[in-house]
Amino acid sequence: MYIDFPIYCFALLIGILLGLMGGGGSILTVPILVYVAGFQSIIATTYSFFIVGITSIIGMITYAKRGLVSFQSALSFALPSFIGAFLTRKFVFPLIPDPFLSYDGFQLSKGKVLMLIFAILILVAAISMIIAKKENGEKEEIDTKPPFFTWLIGFFTGFLTSLIGAGGGFIIIPTLVFLLRLPMKMAVGTSLFIIAVNSLLSFSGDLLNKTAIDWQFLVYFTFIATIGIILGSYFSQKVSGSRIRIVFGYFLVCIAFFILVKELILR
Repeated sequence: MYIDFPIYCFALLIGILLGLMGGGGSILTVPILVYVAGFQSIIATTYSFFIVGITSIIGMITYAKRGLVSFQSALSFALPSFIGAFLTRKFVFPLIPDPFLSYDGFQLSKGKVLMLIFAILILVAAISMIIAKKENGEKEEIDTKPPFFTWLIGFFTGFLTSLIGAGGGFIIIPTLVFLLRLPMKMAVGTSLFIIAVNSLLSFSGDLLNKTAIDWQFLVYFTFIATIGIILGSYFSQKVSGSRIRIVFGYFLVCIAFFILVKELILR
């Protein structure tokens, strides 16, 4: 049995961050499963899809009740994202060699490459959230981009998030805020809808590839995370959108540097 008290606490934290910021929980899930629970990074990505997918559905419902989910923006962005996520996990991911690189006694594993890509993407997203002007996070009107542009960004987001095993809030939220001009809190609620379907489609791709699943672990962990996302959604009503955006950005910086140090220095 993998679960002990510290992992229960982390599961609760994942849910709270998802409910509060729409993405922090999905970023945290893979590192926790790898560094705390002791799973290999590849199986951790699979478990992350299920945990984040189920909890995001609950969080999305709480935001939708407050009118903070833009289904129009979600569908225009999400459909190509869903397609990219499923195709990547089903067909592209199994083709990546492990070890990824091997030369003269040096080996770079598939899992390490994915974690490094993960960290770099998190850092880029964090910087964009921190340096953004306040009005970008609070603007109420929704700006529409050309359909092809939105579809292209959506597909690329699905590809990246499915590849690295995250729900993708750290990419989806900046995209919704800066490209589609959604207010921060609506971007959080809308991202939860996109994250939920993206994650569960990616998980289904792994199931079709006959990945071994510890269902007992997933059910316990997901249940605790679900409690957390309900709490996080409640707390989000007490905090301004611009403050959530800035805190989210600095949180991402911490996660990115932790992964880089862990993968490049401590191993």
